[in-house]
Amino acid sequence: MTTALLFLDVDGPLIPFGAGPGPYPTYPPVPPPSVSPLLARLDPAQGPRLAALPYDLVWATTWEADANAWVAPRLGLPDLPLIPWADDPEEPGLHWKTPALVAWAAGRPFAWVDDEIGAADRAWVAAHHPGPALLHRVDAGTGLTAADFEVLAAWAR
Repeated sequence: MTTALLFLDVDGPLIPFGAGPGPYPTYPPVPPPSVSPLLARLDPAQGPRLAALPYDLVWATTWEADANAWVAPRLGLPDLPLIPWADDPEEPGLHWKTPALVAWAAGRPFAWVDDEIGAADRAWVAAHHPGPALLHRVDAGTGLTAADFEVLAAWAR
């Protein structure tokens, strides 16, 4: 049986932003000035939780190679494969990542966690991807929660 892919966005699911007026928790070490200060919001406990899921993890983020350089080490994850983004024309209403993720999955089952998934993405994946797919929208204000991990684990089963 083929292991399902888990496409991971960084901003929103792993680095929460945009919530209420209170400060977000931060975790050491302080990121270097040359990199986003938002890296301090990466909860290192998320890494082992992600690694424990029965998926092959893949970065699906605009961080691209910086996800392996800066995000993975803070989470205790190894370098992960990266989705290469093309400059293809966008379809109105469809998230620009959706066609690339379906192409990269090449029929394999996949889950995608992102804070920008919508109904058009779900419909497009259902029409263009022959395998099972879970498009799981994460609240950018909180990032991945225990409930999100439960959904991902249950779907993989």
